[in-house]
Amino acid sequence: MALTREFRQTVMARIQTEPEFAIALYQEAIELFLSGEPEAAKNILRDLVNATIGFEALSQAISTPPKSLHRMLSQAGNPTMSKLSAIFAALREAIQKQIGTPIPN
Repeated sequence: MALTREFRQTVMARIQTEPEFAIALYQEAIELFLSGEPEAAKNILRDLVNATIGFEALSQAISTPPKSLHRMLSQAGNPTMSKLSAIFAALREAIQKQIGTPIPN
């Protein structure tokens, strides 16, 4: 079932206004990848990118074209481990800047 635009806007607004929610989603994306649920993790990463750093800035941060990033984080996307690691690192930095505190390990 497709998500409604209203739901995504709600998630994005919460990410921008509630630091704990952004951290929880970041950590959940990691857990989902580690537990073999990459599609769900990519959905969360896409929302985090849109609500924090944005695809253009992420593109510059990890030297990858925005279109490639969109494809990597799509349902059918298959990012390499090095790109995935770079995405997580850039998101971690963006979230930490946004909330002004380190993300706990």
